[in-house]
Amino acid sequence: MSSFDDPFDADRALNRGGCACGRHISQAEHERDAQIQCVAVESEEKRYEGVVASAVMRAMFPKDVARRAFLKGIGASTALAAISQFFPLKTATEAFAQGTGALEKKDLKVGFIPITCATPIIMAHPMGFYAKQGLNVEVVKTAGWAVIRDKTLNKEYDAAHMLAPMPIAITMGLGSQPIPFTVPAIENINGQGITLAIKHKDKRDPKDWKGMKFAIPFDYSIHNYLLRYYLAEHGLDPDTDVQLRAVPPPEMVANLRADNIDGFLAPDNICQRAIYDGVGFLHILSKEIWDGHPCCSFAASREFIATAPNSFAALTRAIVDATAYASKEENRKQIAAAIAPANYLNAPETVLEQVLTGTYADGLGNIKKDPKRVDFDPFPWQSFAVWMLTQMKRWGQVKGEVDYKGIAEQVYLATDMTKVMKEMGLTPPASTYKSFAVMGKTFDPAKPEEYIASFKIKKAA
Repeated sequence: MSSFDDPFDADRALNRGGCACGRHISQAEHERDAQIQCVAVESEEKRYEGVVASAVMRAMFPKDVARRAFLKGIGASTALAAISQFFPLKTATEAFAQGTGALEKKDLKVGFIPITCATPIIMAHPMGFYAKQGLNVEVVKTAGWAVIRDKTLNKEYDAAHMLAPMPIAITMGLGSQPIPFTVPAIENINGQGITLAIKHKDKRDPKDWKGMKFAIPFDYSIHNYLLRYYLAEHGLDPDTDVQLRAVPPPEMVANLRADNIDGFLAPDNICQRAIYDGVGFLHILSKEIWDGHPCCSFAASREFIATAPNSFAALTRAIVDATAYASKEENRKQIAAAIAPANYLNAPETVLEQVLTGTYADGLGNIKKDPKRVDFDPFPWQSFAVWMLTQMKRWGQVKGEVDYKGIAEQVYLATDMTKVMKEMGLTPPASTYKSFAVMGKTFDPAKPEEYIASFKIKKAA
């Protein structure tokens, strides 16, 4: 049960069993719905009131039978008034909302690429999530991923929106000097797609794509690994049968229109913009390759965490709060309006609504509905990091022995996120690792080398 649930409802169980996370009636149901979905409430004030009140009720009545009898005997409003006489709920709520410890730095810069994957980071500015944590955050629109990396490494940005594999690559010194970086939170899951130029609308079989040119946002991106995986599963070697080019997402539609590329695997708002402009169609959603895959992350250096731990904690809370709000489907239109302006995504609101609500045109004359086309879940599963490392090794970005578990746990701060989510009244997963399937093939994070060995198409060691 979420701590957002009303602790003064006599018909609700505060200590319900059934599964590891307590949100399902059985462990089997938990396994079927393994992705944690954060739940936002009407307002932040109500959320924090609920968390604090729930904590008090849990402490007073460890057993639901006693709590329910108490509430049914005197009523919820009387119970709340009685508890308030002996416990300062209002003061505790204010303290909880503000967090603990003085902020070392209130004025922060966070870089982002203008894509819907950065929704929580962007919307936290106009919708006040940073301000609620006492922060004055400037979100800075940035041209490309290499620029994001360099400005963050040069400390021009305190933290940044990064592709989920980038902090792993930075920590390992791939493409830059090795600097310890972290993923405190995942920004989005799903929310990408393969888009082809309209002239290829009859080439729906990837086996016909030999010789075609595809854009990806960056070498160290989930897009690169998913596109390579998809091509290889259809018998194409991505290093010899097609051309892959790194192109900043905002430039992809123009390159498709100019016939410089035949398609791309990119964020959904870029896919939808190509459809909106009449130059492309959606071949497949990324969730059809791997449902629940991570894409982008909130990233920060170990140095920032060490030198400004309270500011970092406040920033993380703001982003988790924004992610929880974005996870609710009924908030998506409001969010689309908030992030559409020129200083954020500079995109037609219609395009963003189609992506965020999941009711969209596919460019082939069809209207499709998928409310989970893009979703928002902050938990940085360490098995995500292990999978990315297997693909880095599969395609020759890393060689030799890889400390999969060590790197995953150094970079993906799942244990820290578990603590943050519990403090904020969210229900984190019971473990930091999980298995999942990519194109029907199960990935076991405990057996990464066996996974790599199972692929016929990969770069020679």
